[in-house]
Amino acid sequence: MQLSAIKSGLRYVIEAIDCRDPAVQRLMMLGLVQGTEVELGGSALGGDPLEVRVFGNAISLRREQARCFTVAPVASGG
Repeated sequence: MQLSAIKSGLRYVIEAIDCRDPAVQRLMMLGLVQGTEVELGGSALGGDPLEVRVFGNAISLRREQARCFTVAPVASGG
């Protein structure tokens, strides 16, 4: 699933990144890299931009950029 489709209250791990967009490369420098756990912090009215929480920090990104990140839910209880 894409980062643009994550749900509030759940944690996800980044599995793959399409890093051809320079804006996505800048987001990677902020910590959005493969293996990182993220969660939805919120979104603006209309759903764009998204706020994701990474390492206790909030990062805002456009849905277009969020589509470049493939994520999977973190297994609970383990």
